Amino acid sequence: MAAHHRQNTAGRRKVQVSYVIRDEVEKYNRNGVNALQLDPALNRLFTAGRDSIIRIWSVNQHKQDPYIASMEHHTDWVNDIVLCCNGKTLKVWNAHKGFCMSTLRTHKDYVKALAYAKDKELVASAGLDRQIFLWDVNTLTALTASNNTVTTSSLSGNKDSIYSLAMNQLGTIIVSGSTEKVLRVWDPRTCAKLMKLKGHTDNVKALLLNRDGTQCLSGSSDGTIRLWSLGQQRCIATYRVHDEGVWALQVNDTFTHVYSGGRDRKIYCTDLRNPDIRVLICEEKAPVLKMELDRSADPPPAIWVATTKSTVNKWTLKGIHNFRASGDYDNDCTNPITPLCTQPDQVIKGGASIIQCHILNDKRHILTKDTNNNVAYWDVLKACKVEDLGKVDFEDEIKKRFKMVYVPNWFSVDLKTGMLTITLDESDCFAAWVSAKDAGFSSPDGSDPKLNLGGLLLQALLEYWPRTHVNPIDEEENEVNHVNGEQENRVQKGNGYFQVPPHTPVIFGEAGGRTLFRLLCRDSGGETESMLLNETVPQWVIDITVDKNMPKFNKIPFYLQPHASSGAKTLKKDRLSASDMLQVRKVMEHVYEKIINLDNESQTTSSSNNEKPGEQEKEEDIAVLAEEKIELLCQDQVLDPNMDLRTVKHFIWKSGGDLTLHYRQKST
Repeated sequence: MAAHHRQNTAGRRKVQVSYVIRDEVEKYNRNGVNALQLDPALNRLFTAGRDSIIRIWSVNQHKQDPYIASMEHHTDWVNDIVLCCNGKTLKVWNAHKGFCMSTLRTHKDYVKALAYAKDKELVASAGLDRQIFLWDVNTLTALTASNNTVTTSSLSGNKDSIYSLAMNQLGTIIVSGSTEKVLRVWDPRTCAKLMKLKGHTDNVKALLLNRDGTQCLSGSSDGTIRLWSLGQQRCIATYRVHDEGVWALQVNDTFTHVYSGGRDRKIYCTDLRNPDIRVLICEEKAPVLKMELDRSADPPPAIWVATTKSTVNKWTLKGIHNFRASGDYDNDCTNPITPLCTQPDQVIKGGASIIQCHILNDKRHILTKDTNNNVAYWDVLKACKVEDLGKVDFEDEIKKRFKMVYVPNWFSVDLKTGMLTITLDESDCFAAWVSAKDAGFSSPDGSDPKLNLGGLLLQALLEYWPRTHVNPIDEEENEVNHVNGEQENRVQKGNGYFQVPPHTPVIFGEAGGRTLFRLLCRDSGGETESMLLNETVPQWVIDITVDKNMPKFNKIPFYLQPHASSGAKTLKKDRLSASDMLQVRKVMEHVYEKIINLDNESQTTSSSNNEKPGEQEKEEDIAVLAEEKIELLCQDQVLDPNMDLRTVKHFIWKSGGDLTLHYRQKST
């Protein structure tokens, strides 16, 4: 079972569309690993974390490539996983086959922790919504994608977000740790509150229970580990092993030795009966998030460690047996200096994660920098990486690629998974119109149509959805092409200009809230997916992908006045309006034809001023003459005829109020 960031939010919200730019197979954890589970029977390790993907690895040392498979359905950090039903895992995942059986949407905020009572086949989940829910695993594994309503018991009483959870194997005790700094204890069989344990001075990040539920270990951001007697309802020992917060705990089967790790990157083993006996096992390169003991023997032969970096290490515990048995340890045991291990026994290599990005002015390309300081250049429209630029200076690269062109913002970017997630929102998705030539797209007929970037992208993302397929053939052609069903082959899919990779994950979600549906681009032709899309795709997306209703052009209001230096008297201020993509050249032609070049009568008629630039067909010679005889200025800066009005407004006008342009005749 996998615990994921937010699953649900109250009320209906606006639906957004997001997609992730990534490789088809993401073999390596790309970001911090939040969760580990070892299946010793099958020699498999499950990892999950901040890149939203659960991966399965072979821990058989002889294998060259340990990667086995991925399970993908989450859309945000995976915070915890438990293996239950002898290895069938649960989002509800089937771990043997690697598919998601069901998604449980009971929580109203991020789910941070899971606990599993093996003997009872009971799973508990808890998170930032302060609720704890209990799930019967056998009921859960019977669920399907469409039939997933399930009644649960809940434990209430937490006053703060829950970050840790533990349940004993027998399913008789459940404990939660939170930012409330107390441990709360219940009986899951009756849902009765049993006690509240005080002592920690900061968030409780890790909890463990012994088999019969009489003792509990807790690790806290206050830097201490505490041992509690639930019978006596009190703390019976405090261990000050770490300099900083304790985030991860593991204990051996006999509950005599605790393994701890956290913010200080060190992993210790401490004898619970004699706290002076402790050993520094190893030092990691980043804060420790999770540990998993190999329980195939006692003392355990190894410990797997996950950190805020993407690599997972296995550290051998061979020498620890001697340290325990003989008591032969460093005399200054309060500060063991030499780690037992300096090199991990096995490494599951991680990948780089994107930590910085810059959207270029064309609002189509993005520059990114990752944790290895590599810079890359990406195309948002085609949802792919264009080029790896290597270890170049990020700021220099931004300057080098700057173009003085203004395109409105039409998407937002998120890096929380270490990959580029692009989100389209109804409010600004259709703001960006560009000319096909400017975007580098050629039209078969040589024309230069105006393209809406957000519209084209939505059409590409839903290219495989049968509802978006239209037949552009007119009726006359129909009669000709109907022979041998040829017409069928001419159904237009997508947008006719570009495609996105078929493996691209597409996510429909409520703004800032829960995910409604995640699928791969190529799967939207599937029967179930098609049906779910019919229920999920919002009207604003249907308008453009199914009904092919292109959004309206953006208009820009402006004033046109003679320049002070021209000596001409200022005209009555008429507010003009044109497409924001209109080139300065067209305004110059308008000035030349309608103001300068006409005889006096028509020059002063207000109707001529109201004529909208670019609406009449202009002769080529007018265009040439206009450029020879006229110049257009904004803020006293002469404008390039190729610049469009929105670029002038953004880079040159810069102030509030309507754009004002001035014209004057060039001095011969």
